[in-house]
Amino acid sequence: MENKHSLEQQLSALFTEELAEEAQEKMHKYNKLMAYYRCAMMEVETKLNVLNEEFSLRYDRNPISGIKTRLKKLPSIQEKLKRLGVPPTIDNIEEHLSDVAGVRVVCSFPEDVYMLAKALLSQDDITLIAKKDYIAYPKENGYRSLHLIVAVPIFLAHEKRIMRVEIQLRTIAMDFWASLEHQLRYKKDFQFTEDMAKELKFCAELSAELDRRMDALRELVQEDGKPSEAP
Repeated sequence: MENKHSLEQQLSALFTEELAEEAQEKMHKYNKLMAYYRCAMMEVETKLNVLNEEFSLRYDRNPISGIKTRLKKLPSIQEKLKRLGVPPTIDNIEEHLSDVAGVRVVCSFPEDVYMLAKALLSQDDITLIAKKDYIAYPKENGYRSLHLIVAVPIFLAHEKRIMRVEIQLRTIAMDFWASLEHQLRYKKDFQFTEDMAKELKFCAELSAELDRRMDALRELVQEDGKPSEAP
């Protein structure tokens, strides 16, 4: 009996060790992939900062108010893969998800959004995969933003990898509305009503009107200044 019990313990320890090694290997691959996504976000952010510097010299103002990056967390990745009906594997993350790496660009004026998007997409190492213009065609709840899924190369010590990044471009007013809408709509232990949704949509329309008026003022200021091509 003692020999049998000892054998069971040895087998249990062996299987536990193998499972631990397998889990460690998967975590290493996951962390490596996330590092690649972080590199891709840095590439995109650098490109945007260079464009911002160029346009600040050309138009004597900065079109970019701020840039934020975010990496999708593991629970959100697993949940999205589950919704897509694919197993939660490392390979499926890269194959099926396009928004693991996200870059949000907050611009001063609506015209700046399209100017930056056009300039970025004209670069020969950026490939546009998908585009959704929620500024021209807002979502039902009033949400406005320009979404781009792009492929960008990252250069490592011994290889080049192509990574996908989701870029959201929006104005200060659009970003203000989206941030507060999320806080209000998804507040815990609170029942969000249809009337509140209507009020938020109305606020989104006010925000869009503010953007239009500010853009018109920008054009007037630019026309009164030194002659230059409109951004």
